[in-house]
Amino acid sequence: MTPLVFVHGFMGGSEQWEKQLDELSKEYKLITIDLPGFGKNNQLPAINSIYSFSKWVIAELKKKNIKKYHLLGHSMGGMIVQEMVRTDSQNIDKLILYGTGSLGILPGRFETIMHSKTRAKNDGASETAARISATWFLDYHNSIAYEGCSKIAKRSSIESILAGLDAMSEWSGEQNLKKLENKTLIIWGDQDRTYLWPQIEILWKNIKNSNLSVIPGCAHAVHLEKPEIFNKVIKDFLNSV
Repeated sequence: MTPLVFVHGFMGGSEQWEKQLDELSKEYKLITIDLPGFGKNNQLPAINSIYSFSKWVIAELKKKNIKKYHLLGHSMGGMIVQEMVRTDSQNIDKLILYGTGSLGILPGRFETIMHSKTRAKNDGASETAARISATWFLDYHNSIAYEGCSKIAKRSSIESILAGLDAMSEWSGEQNLKKLENKTLIIWGDQDRTYLWPQIEILWKNIKNSNLSVIPGCAHAVHLEKPEIFNKVIKDFLNSV
């Protein structure tokens, strides 16, 4: 069975995939990654480039003796998996780009990367994690899933927060999209405040072998806001011929 590898986004962690592990692990082998500086790997040195993140994930998979795999990347993790496809394409089967884009400067985001950096330096890691993670949900702090997600985000050090923002702002994968040959699923919540529709449209129109799933009434954390629909879309995609 080809495993599905989950790569979380900025200030995320492996524990955020609990609702996917509960359901999808009944049919698939799932592998969740904690990126350096985040989640359970928050003690590791921060990484400040998307390419370096991608190299690290590939090395981790090799340590686990994972050869052929499906790959899902969320948000910043979606940028990382786009880089992984460039260097490890022979081992990657199906690709899922979820709540992400090809422009790391995040045009149209709820605030600019530079503004986030300035506020992070002034407010500190914990307050930054609480504030930004709230924007991932349609109902902000009132979302049922907010507390758990915020708790994971608060493990991020100020060093990893600033490094992650730098990594995104200095990256672009738009020039490589037409070279991407993997069968690809693009998932987007229609109220996402981080990646607006133009980012999604660029992916959909430039990746030749792609399908698009737009989930209504969700922001940036579809997998937590509407996990049943999210899981069903993933299963349909992985089971498709």
